[in-house]
Amino acid sequence: MSADLGLCQGHQMCQGEAPDVFGFDDATDRVVVLDEHPDESRRRDVKAAVQYCPAMALALEEE
Repeated sequence: MSADLGLCQGHQMCQGEAPDVFGFDDATDRVVVLDEHPDESRRRDVKAAVQYCPAMALALEEE
């Protein structure tokens, strides 16, 4: 899981999909990855967060 903070536009879509994995820093108006290695049970929500990010700032790294 990675986030490109240079691309993040602060839409917070990821936080809506997986709030336990993604947070938001109001000071920088950017996403914060709370859990870089979320449990497999969160995979569906994390994939949705990556897919729906309007800025394409998120990536799911396959192992």
